[in-house]
Amino acid sequence: MRAEQTTARRRRAVPWMFLGLWIAVIALAGPFASKLSDAQQDRVVDYLPASADSTEVAKIQDQLPGGEATELVLVYHRDGGLTSADRAAAARQVTEIGRAHKLAATPRVVPSKDGTTLMYPVVSTEPGHDEKLRDALVDDIRDTARGEDGLSVDVGGPGALSTDAGKVYDSLGGPLLYTTAGVVALLLILIYRSPFLWLVPLTVAGIADYLAMGVAYGLHEGFGTSVTGQSSGVMTILVFGAGTDYALLIVSRYREELRRIKRPYDAMVAALKGCGPAVLASSGTVAAGLFCLLAADLNSSRGMGPLGAVGVLCALLAMLTLLPALLVLLGRRVFWPLVPAYGGEPKQRRSLFSMMGSSAGRRPLTVLAGGAVLLGALALGALNLPGALKQEDSFTKTPDSVTAMETLDKAYPEHGTRPITVMTPADRASDALADIKGTRGVDSAEKGRTAKDWTEISVIATAAPESAGETETIKALRADLDGSYVGGASAQQLDLKDTNDRDTPIIVPLVLAAVLLILVALLRSLVAPLLLLAAVVAVWGASLGIAGLVFEPLLGFEGTDPGLGLLSFVFLVALGVDYGIFLMHRMREESLAGAEPGAAALTALRTTGGVIASAGLVLAATFAVLTNMPLVQLVELGFVIAVGVLLDTFLVRTYLVTSASVALGRKVWWPGSLSRPAPETGPALEPEPQRVHAP
Repeated sequence: MRAEQTTARRRRAVPWMFLGLWIAVIALAGPFASKLSDAQQDRVVDYLPASADSTEVAKIQDQLPGGEATELVLVYHRDGGLTSADRAAAARQVTEIGRAHKLAATPRVVPSKDGTTLMYPVVSTEPGHDEKLRDALVDDIRDTARGEDGLSVDVGGPGALSTDAGKVYDSLGGPLLYTTAGVVALLLILIYRSPFLWLVPLTVAGIADYLAMGVAYGLHEGFGTSVTGQSSGVMTILVFGAGTDYALLIVSRYREELRRIKRPYDAMVAALKGCGPAVLASSGTVAAGLFCLLAADLNSSRGMGPLGAVGVLCALLAMLTLLPALLVLLGRRVFWPLVPAYGGEPKQRRSLFSMMGSSAGRRPLTVLAGGAVLLGALALGALNLPGALKQEDSFTKTPDSVTAMETLDKAYPEHGTRPITVMTPADRASDALADIKGTRGVDSAEKGRTAKDWTEISVIATAAPESAGETETIKALRADLDGSYVGGASAQQLDLKDTNDRDTPIIVPLVLAAVLLILVALLRSLVAPLLLLAAVVAVWGASLGIAGLVFEPLLGFEGTDPGLGLLSFVFLVALGVDYGIFLMHRMREESLAGAEPGAAALTALRTTGGVIASAGLVLAATFAVLTNMPLVQLVELGFVIAVGVLLDTFLVRTYLVTSASVALGRKVWWPGSLSRPAPETGPALEPEPQRVHAP
């Protein structure tokens, strides 16, 4: 009796203990979480490669008098041709800007040949590397430079583009969080068909996101981890997407155990024992894959790795501790009106996944071959992906800075309109200037600021920005100028592409190896993990192929973000393996219970198919939220991952992995013990009659 009373007290105390711990954790994390937005930086150096020339230029500019230079272009344009009054107004406004702000040099007007446009390059060291001061400078110049009666005035250039991009990133936090939470809430209501149950995982996910923000700020302060608008936004999506996936699996198994076990506490313990290893392995693959991004040379990718991993691990911690505690405290009534009764049996009906499993079980090789051909055909669409995304094509809506650059492209088709910045040792500045002017493709070059060790030289190419001709000029300058660094907006875009090309062959094998090790440890097999990895790689290729058929033909995107291939690979491999883990882990449970391989695969699909489909829909929907953002990079990343998750959920896991498992039989568990046939037992022998002596 005393032992039973002790056990009962423990059942009541443990959930309250976890709830109290989480209240304390949130109280401690609160002051740090609120500071994450202040730590967010969307400067150029936060996205550039760590070892690139353009990054060195940006760092040296910080050391020059006035700090980093803000480069702008004032564009005055009239379709029918500029009038003398237009030219006078432009000169007057530029003079007013020069009096109001600290400029590196007096702006020099560059008229277009057709007489429709005036270009004034403006360079200011007033903001330094302070983003708020840079934004204030750009806004003030835009207020001063205004046109009337058909004269348009736009402010472009790298500084204005950065300001417009920064405003977009600053506006992401609230809308992204609210939209993601709203999408998850709607899907949970549809999945659970309960007016109360959906609130529990959604609340827990929100708490996990708050904790992740606090931990992310701690990483920034303690280890200098960069926090950008992109990385913090992806962290929030991972918390809600991955966290809700884990909640769906736990709640489904808990509901199953409540029908077998009377007390909610004991049912939850059994549920966590059953699905806990799969949830741990699932989060482990995502975190391990993201941590591999630390090997990237690109600052934005390297910063996204730890922040994304923090989001997943905080979601895991909350879903394995706080969610079970709340569910146990609320009891069975939280499932109302579909309350699982003790000893009850769920309604047996032929589900979609039973039918899909039956077709895969009857003709596994046919299904497998057909799916492989389909994925391969879709992957061919990747050949249609547009080239590298230009800086001015990064917005889904056209801000003033992009309008200015478009006007310049039309008015100066064969003339550079964006300065290339060269940082050269001060004692060799004159020789470097002469070499620069003699370089093929250079239109003009002028000395700028000089510090103790470095001199800044502004170069204008003859070719248009980010064209093949300008790229050749940048490469020629880097080859000819020993000891100098070549940077600027166009050089930065070139370095982004080159660095992603170098990072990909390093990070891809790391991700595959890390995920493979976790799968081998969980499934005690080599074949099953390799099967899952091959499946997610095929999904990644097919997703990029679909993107190639959509981005330019349907959405009108002029380019593809250079980091799209690598980031989408990391996310799709790490997240896609999740559903394979849910399926294969249940298949292994059924096999250990004595089921034959084919029957184990079909039972696993029937029991986990609904959960996997629900989880896939939630995760795809959370990443699809990015497609509503005003930056092309985020739209492209969200689209590819959302499409990949849906392919993985409804084609690869349900059909291809199941059919492959049925076709391979016990070989899928090689070289583990399940790969060997169960020992045959002969028929039971009748006992020989025994002679009994009569008394």
